[in-house]
Amino acid sequence: MLELSRFAMNTNALAGTLEEKLRAVKSAGFRSIVLSGADLVGHPDGAEVAFDLVADSGLKVIAFQMLHDFEGLSGQMLDYKIDIARSMFDLMGSVDASLLIVASTTSPYASGEKDKIAEDLAMLGMLAEPPGVRIAYGALAWGRWINEYTAAWEIVERAGHANVGLAIDSFHLLARGTSREHFDGIPGDRIFLVQLADYLWDLDDLIETSRHRRVFPSEGNHNVAILDLVGRIERAGYTGDYSFDVVNDDYLHLPAGAVAVRGRKAATWLAAQSATAR
Repeated sequence: MLELSRFAMNTNALAGTLEEKLRAVKSAGFRSIVLSGADLVGHPDGAEVAFDLVADSGLKVIAFQMLHDFEGLSGQMLDYKIDIARSMFDLMGSVDASLLIVASTTSPYASGEKDKIAEDLAMLGMLAEPPGVRIAYGALAWGRWINEYTAAWEIVERAGHANVGLAIDSFHLLARGTSREHFDGIPGDRIFLVQLADYLWDLDDLIETSRHRRVFPSEGNHNVAILDLVGRIERAGYTGDYSFDVVNDDYLHLPAGAVAVRGRKAATWLAAQSATAR
């Protein structure tokens, strides 16, 4: 059975102030959270106050999202992204976050050469070592060159850096319709984070659905697929965290506490179903 302590909430699923989000997540029974830079630098009383709020909450920050459009660039564009990454490492250090989620590039300026992409991720992994950060690389379903988890895994393997692993997001996997059988060949310890979300509506506009109409597992159309995905990842030896990356405009019009409770119900459902599957 999956332990409920392995589930976390992403702040992007919740409306309200940072204080309200942290309180809602804690009250719903979660022990951990995924933050973004906007949660910290956007606080009206300053980032230092935000750092203290996170520390006082008692919640563990399991990951920080998200670095976009990093790999495949060159010259000043790459230098710029390196500076952004270093600034993110500094923010992460202030809240004891040790995992940075990196989304596959959508940039029209990025090279699609796999060796170049892998080299850039290896370099990012090297830069992240001194501040104690790991890199979780995930495929956006609309990524310019890397848009399936199988392709992201190939890049992680090519990068060959212990600090660079795989991020899995069930929404992107479901949206692409990629076979889940390939998880049989991915070592569980090379998966650094699994994010879970489903959807109800047709994918006429994939990006629109992803950014505005995700739902929690057990609320969508792909319960069997999500349970199969989690089962395969567990059998591969994954022992890390699951977070709910559920961006939904409807949820953002609800109190943070109500949405966090929905997340807790999804975690309880997943834990119960995994126990039944055994």
